Amino acid sequence: MALTTGIEHLTPSPSKGQLFQGNYITNFDFTNQFLPDVYEKQAEIYGNRSISGFLKLVSAEMPSASDEIRWVEQGRLHIAYKNVAISTNTFTVTFDTLPDGTSAGTAQVPAVRVGQTIMVQGLTSAGAHTGPVQRGVVTTAGANANSTTGTFVAKCLEAANWNAVTGASGFNKATVLVYGSEFAKGSDGMTGEIDAVYQSYTNKPMILKDNYAINGSDTAQIGWIEVTSENGASGYLWYLQSEHETRQRFEDYLEMSMIESVKKASGSTLSASESPGGTEGLFAALTGRGNVYTDLSTDLASNMNGFDTILKQLDKNGAIEENMLYIDKTLSLAIDDALAAKNSYGTGGTSYGVFNNSEEMALNLGFSGFRRGGYDFYKTDWKYLNDFGTRGQFSDIEGVLIPAGTSTVYDQELGQNIKRPFLHVRYRASETDDRKMKTWITGSVGGSYTTTTDEMRVSFLSERCLIVQGANNFFLLKD
Repeated sequence: MALTTGIEHLTPSPSKGQLFQGNYITNFDFTNQFLPDVYEKQAEIYGNRSISGFLKLVSAEMPSASDEIRWVEQGRLHIAYKNVAISTNTFTVTFDTLPDGTSAGTAQVPAVRVGQTIMVQGLTSAGAHTGPVQRGVVTTAGANANSTTGTFVAKCLEAANWNAVTGASGFNKATVLVYGSEFAKGSDGMTGEIDAVYQSYTNKPMILKDNYAINGSDTAQIGWIEVTSENGASGYLWYLQSEHETRQRFEDYLEMSMIESVKKASGSTLSASESPGGTEGLFAALTGRGNVYTDLSTDLASNMNGFDTILKQLDKNGAIEENMLYIDKTLSLAIDDALAAKNSYGTGGTSYGVFNNSEEMALNLGFSGFRRGGYDFYKTDWKYLNDFGTRGQFSDIEGVLIPAGTSTVYDQELGQNIKRPFLHVRYRASETDDRKMKTWITGSVGGSYTTTTDEMRVSFLSERCLIVQGANNFFLLKD
């Protein structure tokens, strides 16, 4: 039985027994060829052991020539501040550390101007809104107070002044929103202007390596497959079972590293040679910049309120209509049960736009769709979270919600806005060296004569990082 694959870069030998680099196939997929002599010896008792495929489905891969990837995301259009301290008519805004980890700086001032109208509601010490919504007018524009705070003065339009806001909560913090302006007849125009707000983020690629070596005496492990390439060449290619598994494991590591990696903290005892700095993986990015919901599976046992909380948060952010749910078995069953309790509510009307409007395609890829609150969701059991050989033995993550489609960001190198998938991988590449997935053979066996060592060594290398854009549209579902 001949195998047809994209192997134009290889030259099959007319007969078995001729070993050289040009007829060695390192990424042979056993599912493409029936090999009874192999299957009789090995039983895959753990099924398809590879967990790769998550990033291939939800992301794209793009080259980069830089040591650091930097992108800029647009801030919100309207002006609002939380946890604003109120003392009489003076409002004090505390500025958080910027998303890229740098300090807010000394030039930070509240983006409010004289004549603007604001609405204010008090907060409890737990951060919940309480009491009446009061309105007022800014009388003194925003000013820098110190390195982390800024102030402005506003007077209340209500007779009770701001006491009704702070008194209701028993806590002198509030949320402030600018909703317009008010000026007297014949007055001058608005003083000052507001520059566009943006947030800068960075990530650095990490280098991953692995290898497989076999001595010359053990090359009896070599297997042969008959092939027919697309250019019409036919013959035999050789492979090594253990090397194939090493490559498969390495490809899993590439994906797992993009999910699990963290940047090296400033207090880490690791030296630069032991860890150059790490990289920000998916879970770390969503913990720091995304939305986090804890124990959704338990909440769904009683009603859909927990899921509806997620919907409300999506409304507050980008409101991306289609979303992917990669979840563990416990949460998957909880969603199924919650939807069943609603008499199959939401199972109809799903657009399946991500799958070219084909429900059949979605099902073939292992996804089921449902609709709720104007959003389409496509869920699938994520093997990585279920398999005991990987994260199935941990219990801190239930899954992730990932928006489908692209986001628009400003590329500082190109000097223009570009569209990129919310989630994508950047790998290091130049005109002379593509480091997306490098494979090379050294030694003195298998047609390679680079050293005097009686072995064949297959080396693997990749340099890459994950880019999470618009993390405010993602959810990390924690246990």
